[in-house]
Amino acid sequence: MIKTDDDSPNGGRSALFAPPGEASVADRPPRQRKALLSSSMVGSTNRGRVLQALFDLGPTSRAELARLAGVNRTTISGIVQPLIDDQVLIESDPIPANPGGGKPARPLWFSPNARPICGVLLMPDAVHACVATLDGKIEAERKMALPDGRGPVGPIIETIAECVGDTLAKARRMPLGIGVGVGGMVDTDRGSIVTVNLAPALDRYPLADELGRRFGLPVKLDHHPRALLVGDRWFGAGRGVRQFAVVYTGEVLGGALFFDGHLYRGTAGAGGELGHTFVQLDGELCRCGRRGCWDTIATLSWLRREASRMALPEPDLIDSTRLVDMAQHRLPGAAELLDRYARNVAVGIANLQQTVAPNIFILHGDVVLGGDRMLDAIADHVRAMVPSRPGGAIEFIAGDAGDGAALLGAAGLVISELLQLPI
Repeated sequence: MIKTDDDSPNGGRSALFAPPGEASVADRPPRQRKALLSSSMVGSTNRGRVLQALFDLGPTSRAELARLAGVNRTTISGIVQPLIDDQVLIESDPIPANPGGGKPARPLWFSPNARPICGVLLMPDAVHACVATLDGKIEAERKMALPDGRGPVGPIIETIAECVGDTLAKARRMPLGIGVGVGGMVDTDRGSIVTVNLAPALDRYPLADELGRRFGLPVKLDHHPRALLVGDRWFGAGRGVRQFAVVYTGEVLGGALFFDGHLYRGTAGAGGELGHTFVQLDGELCRCGRRGCWDTIATLSWLRREASRMALPEPDLIDSTRLVDMAQHRLPGAAELLDRYARNVAVGIANLQQTVAPNIFILHGDVVLGGDRMLDAIADHVRAMVPSRPGGAIEFIAGDAGDGAALLGAAGLVISELLQLPI
């Protein structure tokens, strides 16, 4: 995101680009005994910021990038020309100048000839892979069911490899790399799965190394909610936003935080296990072995148990779509259950707002299927739980109910890693 005077804590211009040999104040490391920045490092930082600006702003000319960054066009040209030569960017046909004069603008955007990116979403029961362009258009994809996650790991890995291999075979060019979003705890430093509660066969598996060996591509692995956040950051409602959170609801709960322009991962990627934050001391037993996790009161499993207890029809199939429909048709108990479900989801969101105040929440998964009625109910409960304070209103945005955002976000992990875009 291009920072303006208003974004600068000191009220002055905050440069988008760092001149050779000097980092911006926000990026400058603590004083050390030897220099930590080289010209090549600064060059990669500036390249990443140009690409980030394009993701945030859409097609933008060199002149406009220079104006927003407070640098001359020569500086911008020195950054973008190698990207054009490498077929990462392309300049479109000139747009006629306005009547006031000036040279016709030629917006820069991602080249259709650029190498694509591969995203993989690995959940306990299925694997979904895609090949996408750098501007987020999915060109090929495949989804496959996984063998029983409580059995041997070999057949699971072979299925994952088959799904990824078939998808890569449809790519027009070999992708830049593979990004994997995992529905379980991961070690981002090692590129390995720590645990998947519903598929223990994958526990401690070095998946990044395995896929890298099989396909000869760089592999970046991360937690599923963080992949969702990356998808929103580069391709969705989080574009150009400095702070926001994503929350996923469904068979499990998860969340991720984009704070002050950076994705928060925690040590070795261990942060963000929001579903296992405590909301009820001595509450129900969670699949993780502890009691009172947010996961125990705000997932589809809880919703379906309650629907069965209340004798609602087909409780094992109920989700937000069906629940809202039942409530609209005044089925006894449906409106009460909808309100309780919304309140339980709101509890965890309110805790996150009280802790770090992202103020913008992009919701994904089951609750999105409930439309405005479900989202409004969640928003009302959150606002009732959070006292008024500076920072403006809390905003809720409906994200993706399916896999699209997570798939693109997994692919976006490649963009962040290989093209050195700050996230």
